[in-house]
Amino acid sequence: MSITDAPKAVHIIGAGLAGSEAAWQCANAGVPVILHEMRPVKGTPAHKTDGCAELVCSNSFRSDDAEHNAVGLLHAEMRAMNSLIMREGDKAAVPAGGALAVDRDIFSGGVTAALEAHPLITIERGEINSQPPEDWDSVIIATGPLTSDPLAKALRTLTGEDALAFFDAIAPIVHTESIDMSKAWYQSRYDKEGPAGTGKDYINCPMTEEQYNAFVTELMNAQYGDFKEWEKDTPYFEGCMPVEVMAARGPETLRFGPMKPVGLTNPHAPETKPYAVVQLRQDNALATLYNIVGFQTKMKYGEQTRVFRMIPGLENAEFARLGGLHRNTFLNSPKLLDGHLRLKARPALRFAGQITGCEGYVESASIGLIAGRMAAAERLGGTLSTPPATTALGALLNHITGGAESTTFQPMNINFGLFPPLSEDEASTKQPNGKRKWLKGLDRKKVYTRRALRDLNHWLEAPDRKAA
Repeated sequence: MSITDAPKAVHIIGAGLAGSEAAWQCANAGVPVILHEMRPVKGTPAHKTDGCAELVCSNSFRSDDAEHNAVGLLHAEMRAMNSLIMREGDKAAVPAGGALAVDRDIFSGGVTAALEAHPLITIERGEINSQPPEDWDSVIIATGPLTSDPLAKALRTLTGEDALAFFDAIAPIVHTESIDMSKAWYQSRYDKEGPAGTGKDYINCPMTEEQYNAFVTELMNAQYGDFKEWEKDTPYFEGCMPVEVMAARGPETLRFGPMKPVGLTNPHAPETKPYAVVQLRQDNALATLYNIVGFQTKMKYGEQTRVFRMIPGLENAEFARLGGLHRNTFLNSPKLLDGHLRLKARPALRFAGQITGCEGYVESASIGLIAGRMAAAERLGGTLSTPPATTALGALLNHITGGAESTTFQPMNINFGLFPPLSEDEASTKQPNGKRKWLKGLDRKKVYTRRALRDLNHWLEAPDRKAA
């Protein structure tokens, strides 16, 4: 192909996980990309660096179990599709039991280096503060939960829809050396090992019933930061609920949520079952930092230090980062987008990532992956068919582009509830007496994952896949 025959560039706005993955997929298909990122020219309330794919909340990509977990299945599908996010995530993995967690600096640095080195990707720094120009005839908007106010306003004008918003919450990070290991211990729940783990991947801090009740009381009576006027009626996302909001639902809520004691044995007192347990997960490759799992909060900083030091083992904890909240903005995608993630009001604009109403790092990146491939296929004169709804990627894409009810649409993590039901033959085995035995639990989930990977392979091997 001569220079004059080369396809026009696709513009991608936002170099988070979705935008970075979209750029990688598009460029690897032979289509030039201009990747626009406003940092460091303009910052956000949550980002600390100008790196691509910076992780601003947890450092976990969640379960890596591709046989029994929907998010682990999504990992596997993305790896099969040459995902940059999964490649660099695997390189930056730190111990996390059955989960894939990463050193956030190594991960972001790897993604940034790969994009900067790609000959078909140009990264331009600066804010896009209005609707993309008309001569940008192929655009992917992947600005995520912190879309800048000018661009968000322009999108509201274009779509005629009010922005929907909720709060994502950030958990505190503790310096490992400040944790009292005479009270805490290393163990994964049920001693489970993961892709980079040993079965001793979390630090566990036990509580007696008296300690737990005192902690919940102080949590409820602590001082919290005020919301701005435009934030006051914004709903939280259930999957990233602040610890104080969970506690307000009832005194036992935390003990059946992030502080559940099951699957753990305290070696300092093996004969006594903890009433509640606070877990900390490794946050960097050096294991010098651990984040408090499930402890997102809007407590004032001084209050966080006081209340969290009530946790046994954290009495002298030194915090590398305290918790916080940030706004998340997303589209009513089932109403506004078509099945190829294009804005119905202006098909030259595609959307990807959290702004489409998917929730989670890998979910966002996966939608960036498919958006990049779709944009590349169009630039090359073709059309990329959507992945089968039986796959994790296809199920998620279907949900946000029409499977969900637009009048009640809320962000969603990947889960087996989004997949088409299993057939009778798939969901059961026929017994000698002619009756059927229905599969349950892990056996049933395994059928979903095997079906998904089989159908993904067939889709990838189809002629239009190879051309794209």
